[in-house]
Amino acid sequence: MRKIDNNTYEIDNNDVKDLLKGRDIDANKGNFGKAGIYGGSVEYSGALKLAYLSLASLRSGCGISRVLVKKEVLPLLGPNILEQTLYILPDYNDSFYDKLKASIKDLDSLAFGMGLGSDEHLEEVLEFLIKNYTGNLIIDADGLNILSSMDLEILKERRCNILLTPHLKEFSRLCKKDIEAIKKDSLNIVKEFASTYKITVLLKGHTTIISDGNDTYLVRTGCPGMATAGSGDVLSGILAGLLAYLPFNLLSISLGVLINGIAGCLAEEDNTDISMIASDTINNIGNAVKAIREGK
Repeated sequence: MRKIDNNTYEIDNNDVKDLLKGRDIDANKGNFGKAGIYGGSVEYSGALKLAYLSLASLRSGCGISRVLVKKEVLPLLGPNILEQTLYILPDYNDSFYDKLKASIKDLDSLAFGMGLGSDEHLEEVLEFLIKNYTGNLIIDADGLNILSSMDLEILKERRCNILLTPHLKEFSRLCKKDIEAIKKDSLNIVKEFASTYKITVLLKGHTTIISDGNDTYLVRTGCPGMATAGSGDVLSGILAGLLAYLPFNLLSISLGVLINGIAGCLAEEDNTDISMIASDTINNIGNAVKAIREGK
């Protein structure tokens, strides 16, 4: 861990490798947490497959993963469910929130937003999660778009740990600043936003910025080939998997960024920066974990 300035540090593989220690021979799936994802829609179900059905969360080490979807997505998704479990949410009615609460009560982590699209009920759903879920909540993709249209003061009513994972344009919508202004002072703007709302922010980029409002970690990883649809969904799956069994802190989140970036670089070596796709990154998660363990 290299100190950049006050409370800002650069993180590399050596800082996180102890989080990937070998597992006890008597361990079982219950020792490594339950991860969930709430996402998908008829239009964008592919994003959900990348995040969970391609096993990004399980490849990252969680014991159990659960997919939460509306019933209209089931025909597209059901045949692809293998190691994961599937929870079908009902139509929006009086029982919807009882069912949702039951589906998340035992989850250690929950990623929300990938492939959700737009729905008039989703602001209410996100507000419910913020106020009722008690684990580690990752908000990404369409979840960030939904949040940006809400009163952000709702974040201060949270019962859960919250991690926002925007790219630059999504963060611009959240913080109401233009992209060029953010580029000029990204460290301070991310830190101030995280501090104001008492959450953790991960601003994606070649140098990813992660801040909880007190400390800020910088992670330099990734490659040009990762500029392809679904790469952000893969990161969300990885983070959901890790935060199901690791502490919710900047180091665990940095590990997720490093796994994603290294897996992407390995995928690019095999497929070139032009031809690689997000599922190639998923296929290299295990190799990335191995590389970090070995200190490469």
